[in-house]
Amino acid sequence: MNSKKMKVFSGRANIPLAEKIVRHLDDGLGKTTLDNFPDGEISVRIEEDVRGRDVFIVQPTCPPVNENLMELLIMIDSFKRASAARITAVLPYYGYARQDRKDQGRVPITAKLVADLLTRSGADRVLALDLHAAQIQGFFDIPVDHLHAGPVINEYVRSLEIPLQDFVVLSPDEGSIKRALLHQKKLGGAIAIIDKRRSSATKTEAANLIGSSLDGKVAVIFDDMISTAGSVVNAATVARKSGAREVYACATHGVLCGLAIERLRGAPIKQVVVTDSIPLPPSKQLPNIKVLSVCRLLADAIKRIHFDESVSKLFE
Repeated sequence: MNSKKMKVFSGRANIPLAEKIVRHLDDGLGKTTLDNFPDGEISVRIEEDVRGRDVFIVQPTCPPVNENLMELLIMIDSFKRASAARITAVLPYYGYARQDRKDQGRVPITAKLVADLLTRSGADRVLALDLHAAQIQGFFDIPVDHLHAGPVINEYVRSLEIPLQDFVVLSPDEGSIKRALLHQKKLGGAIAIIDKRRSSATKTEAANLIGSSLDGKVAVIFDDMISTAGSVVNAATVARKSGAREVYACATHGVLCGLAIERLRGAPIKQVVVTDSIPLPPSKQLPNIKVLSVCRLLADAIKRIHFDESVSKLFE
């Protein structure tokens, strides 16, 4: 058992989630002063003794990505220089994850770059939630615990009490088939796939439906994130055109940037389900958006890491 005292701190990216996490841990947030100098540089001061402590920093690198990422790096450096025994970066959302390979010439691999930055800044391990691609774990030279929000989302979908004979798990593209199959294994029902064609980095065109018929069925779309909402809205449109009577869209990360809210407002989707891995400001709240909390999942993982217990037990 780890004899060092544990303490959870938070950057400014998602303080409400961090506060919920520490409530589940029967503790309070660690005291820090976070501010900006007049020229925009980030100022960090730790307001309590952390020497020899097991420190967890909750900070999703969501928009504004560069600001939140830099704040996390500076916080890690502060704790390292304050002699914390171990520093775990808790990343409910890992920004810059889309560029995880060189799919064309003269482009960066930003997922690896961010992994290197976190490591060099002084992080001893990373706790991440639903990375855009599982292989990003291999970009780190420090331990990575990769959590999945699937159990939280599945529990909510079960509560909808959709008749099993009417339930179809819908993958919005070929790249999400594995995720869809994992949800189908837990929830049952049939499975269908949207054959998606991407015309540019920001525009997608959904084409054909593969797999189970959607005629008169309830289609539930599962993805890791909803960014500009192009993919999920196209998938929902194809589902309705294919005869689905209702469409739900579920994703871990509600990035909701660009035209996402406008698209979702007019989309044929009964409910959009996301988690609080990324804060949802009032300007992005729609009547049909349901936010589930991953605070208990992250709190349980933090507790297990602190006491050197298995994190994978959470998904058995």
